[in-house]
Amino acid sequence: MKNYDIIIIGSGVGLSFVGKALNNGMTCALIEDAKFGGTCLTRGCIPSKILVYPADVIRQAQHANKIGLTFSPPKIDWELITERMWSKIDSSKDIESSMGDVEGLTVYKGVGEFTDNHKMKVKLHTGEYSEEFSGTRFVIAAGARTFVPPIKNLENTGYITSENFFGDAFPKAPWKSLVIVGGGAIGCEFAHIFSAYGTKVTIVEMMPHLVTTEEVEISTHLETQFEANGIDVHTNNKVIEATLIDGEKVVTIQDKDGNTQTIACEEILIASGVRSNTDKLKIENTDIQVDKRGWIVTNEHLETSMNNIWALGDINGKYQFRHKANYETEIYMHNIFNSHDEKKSADYSKVPWAIFTYPQIAHVGMTEAQARKEHGRILVGKNNYSSVAKGFAMGYSKGADDDGFVKLIADSKMKIIGAHIVGPYAAILIQSFVYLMNAGFTCTMNHDDGENDDFSHNKTCVEGGTFSPMYDAMVIHPSLGEVVGWILGKLKWVE
Repeated sequence: MKNYDIIIIGSGVGLSFVGKALNNGMTCALIEDAKFGGTCLTRGCIPSKILVYPADVIRQAQHANKIGLTFSPPKIDWELITERMWSKIDSSKDIESSMGDVEGLTVYKGVGEFTDNHKMKVKLHTGEYSEEFSGTRFVIAAGARTFVPPIKNLENTGYITSENFFGDAFPKAPWKSLVIVGGGAIGCEFAHIFSAYGTKVTIVEMMPHLVTTEEVEISTHLETQFEANGIDVHTNNKVIEATLIDGEKVVTIQDKDGNTQTIACEEILIASGVRSNTDKLKIENTDIQVDKRGWIVTNEHLETSMNNIWALGDINGKYQFRHKANYETEIYMHNIFNSHDEKKSADYSKVPWAIFTYPQIAHVGMTEAQARKEHGRILVGKNNYSSVAKGFAMGYSKGADDDGFVKLIADSKMKIIGAHIVGPYAAILIQSFVYLMNAGFTCTMNHDDGENDDFSHNKTCVEGGTFSPMYDAMVIHPSLGEVVGWILGKLKWVE
């Protein structure tokens, strides 16, 4: 039986290990069932943002009437948009071809299946199985896939997911109408994309709000803007049946009181969350621990329950973001290839993310409810785009439905524990808080817990991890940086 020094399952973030392993003189096996490059490159972050940006420009042009400009409705060159998208997806072919004839590397195209703790075989694309082989080390980066809920007659009616949307199901033109099942990040981004391109979009979410990972006021703000842009939002509803009527797809939705209604559409997109790919790996043939949802359990050093088997990225169930996987990769690289050094641990308290809807949403750390539960007395501040000169210049006015905001949350030692933004360039503006949160964690200054609700400069401390550096930093005027910088004047104590 052939033995490899390291076996890597998944060519997304898993690719990072190939070069490192080969440079360390290891023999390496790489197993990939789909396109090389993983979810982010081939059916996730990158291609979706190529579709998002033109949609952003359309919405910005529509918003321009608030600053005295009116544009004609845009002519959408769908062929050019998709050509640019496919050019990125097709770079996976270059990645795959670069893997050929590399000394010390064996590439298997198919699904890796464990036969024992450190043994596996691959069900090849030919339908046959490879010979069984073993590995001294395993890196499992096999990702996740769309969770398809049990909807009556859905399979017969037909539907798409993000997997086949960026594949054979990609439309030749934007659909005339689309029902999206699921109001999380993926569903909301698709709703923004296609509504801007002229599709009649309906989004159905079982929970009381869209994007339930966000502050309620941010979810509500998004829902208001979606509806203003012609998107039908049905929260507290679930799709219970799908059917074909005269060549048209029809879904039946049911609210929490049992009331039903039907919605006709050209296509149905399932975006109701993701599920682990561990079932494909036949993980049950190993002693690798998984949780009740099938995610591989890892400790603070990102180790599984089996020695020399690691799991990272989507498959460990800890935030499905490429930048989180990249962060884990740095930790794994150290712990695997520098085994004589002290192990590094992962910290997920400062994972940032953005949802590229219109308006854009960004988030790092705790929500206010989470912070109050864990910390008790906290500082909370909120600042609207309209309150700074640049925001007003961009057409945002006080009290308007589309006036976005920044929300900052800090503990009693002025340590930043959460930041939330909804509005233009949220993904960029959040980054300053991410840097501050990663700058250190200790504050030893005693502060006045008096009755005064106002927060003053005298109560700050100078240690890292706090918002103190923001006081001493100049903020370019007029810029949207001010909507972040001037939030300090809005901080209030909250019990």
